[in-house]
This record gives sequence, structure tokens and C-alpha cells, in this order.
Amino acid sequence: MLLITSREAKRWVIPKGNPAPGLHAHNAAALEAEEEAGVLGLVCPVPLGSYRYRKRRRSGASLLIDVDVFPLAVSGELDQWKEQHERERRWFSLADAADAVDEPDLRDLIRSFGQSEFRAATQRTGLLQAVAQGSKVGHMFAWFQRLLPKTGNFFDLFEAHAVTVVAGADALARLLQDGSAEHIREVIEREHDADEIIREVLQTVRRTFLTPFDRGAIIGLIGALDDAIDEMQATVQAIDLYEVKAFEPEMKDMAAIIVDAARLTAEAMPLLRDVGRNGTRLHELTERLVRMESHADEIHTAGLKRAYKELGPVDPLRFSVHREVYKHLERIVDAFEDVANEIDGLVIDHA
Repeated sequence: MLLITSREAKRWVIPKGNPAPGLHAHNAAALEAEEEAGVLGLVCPVPLGSYRYRKRRRSGASLLIDVDVFPLAVSGELDQWKEQHERERRWFSLADAADAVDEPDLRDLIRSFGQSEFRAATQRTGLLQAVAQGSKVGHMFAWFQRLLPKTGNFFDLFEAHAVTVVAGADALARLLQDGSAEHIREVIEREHDADEIIREVLQTVRRTFLTPFDRGAIIGLIGALDDAIDEMQATVQAIDLYEVKAFEPEMKDMAAIIVDAARLTAEAMPLLRDVGRNGTRLHELTERLVRMESHADEIHTAGLKRAYKELGPVDPLRFSVHREVYKHLERIVDAFEDVANEIDGLVIDHA
């Protein structure tokens, strides 16, 4: 997480400021991040939460300020920016960032990212490497494992699939920012990685004696995860087919929601190893995923309506292309809601 210093007290804070009239709060947050921290990226329009701090005005008044916090996935750092000579910027681990800020509520929001799970999910590892890191079992013990009742490595596979989903969402977001065809190829490659994982899951279900969850629940969860990355591939293929180079603000907002939904999904997967103990946190994550899907529906409707008014009468073909892109973006978010529903089912059954 990137923090900056305040102008006067030089304490560690996040970029923030008062939104300009007519500017949505999340767009204002992205503008403050660019001006104060010199970073660019897509910002999720659904806030993580809020915190309160006391600000001293130049008049001498000391006022309590409520701040809504929006997650921004940084895709670029500027060499020069508006306030570079007034502040210091520094990357922290999530634990160190939480310790560095003064506000208790902001500290809790930072910790809510789930450091180890988020860091693991953002590493673009292959299936075998992800499974090996998760299991920590060397090849020399393979003979011993074969003597035990088969329970499968489903948790490793869930987490490995989440890696592909996060990487695909990140590449999709970068595509909607700069339009580079390299990101299209990256999403497609991540979808191929996911295909290998889901085939392994289906084979493991067939040959496993003891499964941690009902077989239908396992297939339902991995299927919902796979739908998310499949729809990402369908989205970039449509963008490539119709040679879309510029993207509307609502499309970028939906992509930012997708990035944050992928992050939440990646945090949830390791918690499934002990559903009973982690049931409360899993429910918090799925509740947020469902709220984000509802917000994405509103953005989808607003974007489609604006495209119809601006393009429908004058350029119906271009409107049809926009509608196609919106449709795929909506389906990605819907897939994450399905993931949330599958996880909730596991919590109900096992917690």
C-alpha cells in the first residue's frame, strides 16, 4: 500500500481531499491520488468504508472530517506530479502501513485487505508452483502420501485458480486504461491457465475418496470462479474483434469493481481451509461482493443509457459495440456474485 506524508505534520496518511462540484467521490479520490501521490490506476466506485480524523483549519478551527476510502489499483507511478515537492510517498507492507497511520478506523480498513492472501494472489505463479507453495510437501514424501486415503488438494487448486482470476482482472483493467493489445493476450493466457486448473479439479473430484466439501459444492465453486475468467476472456475478445480503443468512464468503473472483487475472492479462498473458524470473515467478504454487484448493475444501466442517448440516433453500430462490451463486463461481476453465493453455501453447511 502506498502512503504519503501530510504537508505540515509529515505524518503518514492516504491521499484525500474535498471533491469538486459535479465530480463523483471515487473519481475525486483518483484525482487526489494523482496530484498528491503521483499514481494512476482504476479506482473502485464502491468505498471500502470510512474513517474520521480531526483537521485544523487555517482559521484555527479544529473540525472532525469524515473520509470515504476507495481502493485504487495502481498501474503507473509518475516521475513528476503536482505535489511531489510537498510530500513523501512510500510503499509499505499492509501491516506496516496500518501501524504507520494514526487513525484507528483507517488502520482497520488497511488491515481488512488481508495481507498474506492478497500478496499471494497477486503473484502470477503457475499451477504447479502455486500448489507446491501451498502444500509445502516435497517430492520425497510422495510415496507416503499414496498410502493415505485420498482427500485431494482442492484448497490449493481453489487458491491457484484465484491467482488466475486476479491476474486476469488486473490485465483487463490495464486494457481499459491504455488499450494495449498486450493485455488482451495476457487475459487469454490466464484463462488457459484456469482451464488447466479446472480440469485438474474435475479429475481430482472423480478419483478422491474423501472430499472436504460436497462434490457438488466443489464443482459449483470452481465453476463460478471459472465463469469469471471466461467472461474476462470474452470481454477482451470482443474488444479485439470490434477494435475498441477508447472506453467510457462507466466501463472503467466496472473494471475497477472487477479488480476489487477479484481481490476479495482471492482473500476468501485460503479461509475455506477452516470454514468454521473463518465463517464470519467469509460472510463479510461475500456480503461486500453482493453489494458491489448491485452497484455495478447501476453503473451498467447508467452507462448503457448514456451510450444510447449519445450514439443511438447518430451511430447505432458504435452503440451496439458499446452494449456488447457492457454486457460482458456485467457478466464478469455476475460471476463474482455467483462465487459469493457458493461460498455462503459452504459457510451455511460447515460453520
